[in-house]
Amino acid sequence: MKFTALQIAEILGGDIVGNPDVEVSKLSKIEEGAEGALTFLANPKYQPYIYSTKASITIVNKTFEPENSLETTLIKVDDAYKAFSKLLEYYNMVKLNKVGVEQPSFISETATQGDNIYIGAFSYIGENVTIGNNVKIFPNSYIGDNVSIGDNTIVFSGAKVYSECIIGKNCVVNSGCIIGADGFGYAPNENGEYSKVPQTGNVILEDFVDVGAGTTIDRATLGSTVIRRGVKLDNQIQIAHNVEIGKNTVIAAQTGIAGSTKIGENCQIGGQVGIVGHIVIGNNVKIQAQSGIGRNIKDNEVLQGSPALNYGDFNKSYVYFKNLPKIVKSINDIEKKVNGNS
Repeated sequence: MKFTALQIAEILGGDIVGNPDVEVSKLSKIEEGAEGALTFLANPKYQPYIYSTKASITIVNKTFEPENSLETTLIKVDDAYKAFSKLLEYYNMVKLNKVGVEQPSFISETATQGDNIYIGAFSYIGENVTIGNNVKIFPNSYIGDNVSIGDNTIVFSGAKVYSECIIGKNCVVNSGCIIGADGFGYAPNENGEYSKVPQTGNVILEDFVDVGAGTTIDRATLGSTVIRRGVKLDNQIQIAHNVEIGKNTVIAAQTGIAGSTKIGENCQIGGQVGIVGHIVIGNNVKIQAQSGIGRNIKDNEVLQGSPALNYGDFNKSYVYFKNLPKIVKSINDIEKKVNGNS
C-alpha cells in the first residue's frame, strides 16, 4: 500500500517541505533509507544521515532547519518520534485489517460472533464462545469452550486460549501464548506418588493487556488468575495459578511468578526475575533483572539481587564484594603485624 507525503501530513497534522505527491510504501531507519521509504529524525546524533538518506520522506521536528541541500521530502511535526510511532500504529492497523472467515476452520454453531471479525484458516472456535466486534484471530489458533473475547482484540497465529477464560477489549495475545493451562498443582499420596489437584478456575485478562510470544498464564485452582487493565507482558513469561497482577504493571522476558502471589499496580519487573508464591508485592515496585524475590515487598521499593536487597544497599554491598580479596589481604596483613609485635 502506498501513501503520499500529503496523505501522511494530513494524518499527522504536519507541514510539507518538498514534493507533496512523492509516494512511500515501506518504513526504514534513516541511515538505511531507500527510494520509496519513509523514515524519521528525532535524535540529533543521526542528523548527518538526513543529507545522505535516499528515503523519499523524512519526518522531522518543526525546529529542524537543514544546513545543506536535501533529496528527501520533509514532513515537519511537533515531535518526530511520537509522530512516527503514530504512523507505525496506523501501518499495523492497516496491515492487520483482515475480515472474514478463512477455510478450513471450525466454528461451533453455538459461538457468537461480532461485526467485522477475522478468523484465519485452521482455527478452532469452541462451543459458546463469544467474539466481540473487530476481533482478529489468526490462523492455527485454538479458542476453547465458553471463552469470551472483547472488541478489538488480536489473537496471533498458534495461540491457545483454554476453556472458560475471559479476554477483554483491545488486548493482544501473541503467537505461542497459552492462556488457561492447568496450574502446577499436585498432592503426595500414601505411596509417595503425586496426584493431580484439579484446576477448575480460569484466567481473566482485563482490557488493554498485551501478552508476549510464548508466555503461559495458568488457570486458577479455584477462582481466577487475573491480569489487570493495561498490563504488558514480554515473551516467555510463566504466570502460575491464582496470581494477580495489578494494572499498568510491565514484566520483561523469562520472569517466573509462582502461585497465589499478588503484584501491585505500576510495577516494573526486569527479565529473568524469580518470584515465590503466596507473597504480596506492593505498588510502584521496581525489580532489577535476575533478582530473586522471596518475601513481601512494600510500595515503592527498588530491589536487586538474589535474594533481593534494597537497590542502594545492593550497590554498596557489591562494592565491598568486588574488593573482598583486597579487604581480606589487608586484614591478614594487620593480623601479621599485630601478632609480630605481641
